Amino acid sequence: MFLLSSAVLKSDRNQVVRLVRDDGVEDALTRRCYVTYDEAYDELERFYGDLCCSDDRVEYSIIQAEFEGEDS
Repeated sequence: MFLLSSAVLKSDRNQVVRLVRDDGVEDALTRRCYVTYDEAYDELERFYGDLCCSDDRVEYSIIQAEFEGEDS
């Protein structure tokens, strides 16, 4: 259905995360930051639940949000 970015992200449920489209296009889901991994996952479940199996699927990944000025 959709990709999980990493096992580390999945296990840390307290990080701010974002959704990214695998094709690099921005949309309403990718512009939003989610407070938890679970919140982003639930949003994707709702999104995919509204699609018919014959619809073209857009694939998303859940990643840790990066903020400007943050040291890596």
